[in-house]
Amino acid sequence: MEDQEMQLKVRRVSDKFTESMYVLANEPSVALYRLQEHVRRSLPELVQHKTDMQSWEEQSQGAIYTVEYACSAVKSMTNSSMYFKNIDGLLRQAISIKEQVSSSQGRRKRTIDSGIQKEGGEKHSAGM
Repeated sequence: MEDQEMQLKVRRVSDKFTESMYVLANEPSVALYRLQEHVRRSLPELVQHKTDMQSWEEQSQGAIYTVEYACSAVKSMTNSSMYFKNIDGLLRQAISIKEQVSSSQGRRKRTIDSGIQKEGGEKHSAGM
């Protein structure tokens, strides 16, 4: 019997000790310590992730701006086709006028050259 009493007393002491350890392990100050420990371990990684995300956001914003600018340039180019057609027509008209001027200058030069030859031929004939 004494043996059973002793076991019962040991069990009670053991249970009380376990309960005390459980209370100590779950005390608020211990919980705050563990929370602080967790934050200290995970915070540098979180800061690195935040920095990476900000960098990616800046790169994305730059790419978005570039794409929007390119889209607006393409839209303005499609809207300017009317102006290019107008320029094409004016260039064709200028080429046509230049050809007319060149051909009329060529005719006038031939007329002047033939007139000079006639005058020169008459002077030579008259002088002889």
